[in-house]
Amino acid sequence: MSEKTIQFDQPQLKGTITVPGDKSISHRSVMFGSIAKGTTTVEGFLLGEDCLSTIDCFRKLGVKIDVNGTNVVIESPGMDGWAEPKEVLYTGNSGTTTRLMLGILGGTKLHTIMTGDASIGKRPMRRVADPLRLMGAQIAGRENGQYTPLAIQGTDLQAIDYTMPVASAQVKSAILLAGLRAQGTTIVRESEVSRDHTERMLRQFGAIIDVTDGVVSFEGGQQLTGTHVNVPGDISSAAFFLVAGAITKGSEIILKNVGVNETRAGIIEVLEKMGAAMRVGIENEQAAEPTATITISTSDLQATTIEGNIIPRLIDEIPILALLATQATGTTVIKDAEELKVKETDRITAVVTELKKLGANIEATDDGMIINGPTKLHGGALKSYGDHRIGMMAAVAALVTDDPVTLDDAACIAVSYPTFFEHLETLLQR
Repeated sequence: MSEKTIQFDQPQLKGTITVPGDKSISHRSVMFGSIAKGTTTVEGFLLGEDCLSTIDCFRKLGVKIDVNGTNVVIESPGMDGWAEPKEVLYTGNSGTTTRLMLGILGGTKLHTIMTGDASIGKRPMRRVADPLRLMGAQIAGRENGQYTPLAIQGTDLQAIDYTMPVASAQVKSAILLAGLRAQGTTIVRESEVSRDHTERMLRQFGAIIDVTDGVVSFEGGQQLTGTHVNVPGDISSAAFFLVAGAITKGSEIILKNVGVNETRAGIIEVLEKMGAAMRVGIENEQAAEPTATITISTSDLQATTIEGNIIPRLIDEIPILALLATQATGTTVIKDAEELKVKETDRITAVVTELKKLGANIEATDDGMIINGPTKLHGGALKSYGDHRIGMMAAVAALVTDDPVTLDDAACIAVSYPTFFEHLETLLQR
């Protein structure tokens, strides 16, 4: 635990930053580079704790991975050349690592055991384990595989045609990764499209895959080949500075190389709808992952409703959007966001509890929250719950409070944004 007191005297934010690499893409670059035969080079890798957990797991499987700053080189013999690990695979706080590794390991010939930290031990895993079991995967764990530790006995898998009960890129990705080793055509059907980094990366590593109207399908047995991956800046990390720029008086921030994959860019649509003073300059539109330079200035914000099929495209940004809504005129309603309850913490309860401590007019609902604004916020002692996004929300809130905000565990922010406070200091006009 690392308590931090955060206080600013009439702050203004001005300048240019480049946010760290996308966490989801960084995870997948190591996973796909390890599955593929040959050498994969990664540029812009996120050196956050979650992504380093993914690297550690594959090193224990015998994959050679060299890290030089944000450049990573992966040399792999392919899955058939992996070694059965002598140690438990420790995934730390990373739900992405834990859930996607289930899909990867299920089709090997290896016996592996995975566990994570206390937070991972509370997060539901059967949403992944159950469809993988339909493919023949042998997964055991607490409460029939609901919680870690999880033991996986690799075996031959059969393709399935699976309709997603909820929009979850982690569940979808685990099934698709298992499908690489499955006999037959793996099909995943989504009514609401979740982030598609796995589908894009399958193509990038040489797989033939069809994506049509929310249906993803491909033949098992395809061999991936090492390649080069450029990781764009993480829009979920950029979100905190987009909100900071919009709500802090006299501010103008330029964010460079932000990933704007359409399955992730819901926050841009919401900011535009709320009247944010923002410019989005699209670059590399035809790249595997498109990017943009985004400029955000102090904004006169209007309340809105956030619901329906946009929710999967901004689920990780809802904590900071809730803070944004406290500074907007009118009543903002967030709904259809039950998925927040099974993140690093129950983010509905956490966001409402902590923002109320600062004087926000906010109430929880079964599937989201209702926020009335604008409200003048005061200082207070906040909990992060060990959740990086709650921690960053608290830090940004301190920009609009007269009194200091004390955060119980600022170190948790390093999970996704190790340089967060450094970037905040860079932008502050003294």
